[in-house]
Amino acid sequence: MKRISARWNGVAIALLAPMILGLLPDLALAQASPFLTGANALQTNILAWLTPLAIILIMVLGGMAMANRMSWGWCMGAIIGIAISFGAPQIVTWVRGMFGV
Repeated sequence: MKRISARWNGVAIALLAPMILGLLPDLALAQASPFLTGANALQTNILAWLTPLAIILIMVLGGMAMANRMSWGWCMGAIIGIAISFGAPQIVTWVRGMFGV
């Protein structure tokens, strides 16, 4: 049984080695930072999730205001939270510009 498994290991290595070597030039030609690509994808996903949540939050706050059950602190917190959430890229750009990064 050991002879058969050793033969299959050799065949697997012989088949996988050209495929791995064929992928190496693509890795060498990469131009973008993987961190930056991942961070941009994360930002896009977070904004995609926050958009409907912000809409629902505004609808709930409007319903609470109509029922006279809302404090102004909740309203101001929601406005500031939405402004920070959707304005985060501009805020980061502004802070980086202040420090010359």
